[in-house]
Amino acid sequence: MIEIEVQNETNQSQERIRFAAVPRIGEGLRLRGPDGMWASFDVLDVWYQKADFGDLWVPYIHVRITSDDEAGQELPANGDDFAASELLEDDFDEDFEVESDEEFEEESEEIHRGYASLGI
Repeated sequence: MIEIEVQNETNQSQERIRFAAVPRIGEGLRLRGPDGMWASFDVLDVWYQKADFGDLWVPYIHVRITSDDEAGQELPANGDDFAASELLEDDFDEDFEVESDEEFEEESEEIHRGYASLGI
């Protein structure tokens, strides 16, 4: 195991974490944030500094949260809150019909016959 100093640009934090290998620039990591939630981070920089003792070089990495995870944590710009269930009810109730088991079986058999006729 390699102990690496991780400097987190997003949280302005610094900690030592053990890795099996030194990650490369551009690779993604899953790290736990200060809120206890896991998030994806991109490796921005990798460098080595000589340790205070012996002839040993210590790896350092500089990370920032992946833009997709950062966007997912932001609140809506206009501050509007809405329930997803309300959105689903309004948009999909009229168009969605539940098939009975018999209808589903018939449709499934028809699809299988179609594939069989194609030799698939």
